Amino acid sequence: MAEVLFWIIVMTIINGLLAFAGAIFYIIFRKNIKKFLIFLVSFTTGALIGGALFHFIPESIEKISIKQTFFITLVGFFGFLAIEKFLHWHHCHEGECEEHPFTYLLLWGDALHNFLDGLIIAGSFLISIPFGFITSILIMAHELPQEIGDFGVLVYGGLEKKKALFYNFLSQITSVIGGILGYFFLTTKEYVIYLLPFTAGGFLYIALADLTPEIFKEKNKKKIITNILFIIIGIILLITAKYLVG
Repeated sequence: MAEVLFWIIVMTIINGLLAFAGAIFYIIFRKNIKKFLIFLVSFTTGALIGGALFHFIPESIEKISIKQTFFITLVGFFGFLAIEKFLHWHHCHEGECEEHPFTYLLLWGDALHNFLDGLIIAGSFLISIPFGFITSILIMAHELPQEIGDFGVLVYGGLEKKKALFYNFLSQITSVIGGILGYFFLTTKEYVIYLLPFTAGGFLYIALADLTPEIFKEKNKKKIITNILFIIIGIILLITAKYLVG
């Protein structure tokens, strides 16, 4: 179990450091950020769908009934919807977003979001270490474009770059707290297994309701086709991972 805790802490710390990666990407590639970011978002969409359908849901069905799995998946889907709508959990994937009065609310929403990420990472590692790595990579793939956008929102919301980076890092590092608490409170696999379909629902919500609309804002047909190809690549990669690690 010590090895499991070690990897939970390592992966949640890496997840926390994405705040710095997002800021660096934003500062260096600000002019061209929209050109490549949308492809990362497309790939992430496919990866989240693939992770939910080929990893989390099948793993849940092995432990609990199909009815329970799909019910909790729906709870997860609408739970993430509620968090986004009621807490103004903002996702920005374009690098530059409009100014808004919710700068600090964004930070609180992100802190909660990242705390949940930590719980999910912990629960996944408690299932198995390979499953924990897959989950961590999926979460980080989604976090990077979000962190780039969030840094832009904070800067355009009136914060200095250093202060925006510091506050964004604080909100991101709550994933470590979530991971450690998750390890100690989810050590009984009876409870961990219910987190899997809930996470599947959350991933499907992020992919279908949050990321997909961003992808199809594009009007150029060639770029739309390219985006779809990146979605398919993301799904195929997760299907491949299913057969490689089980």
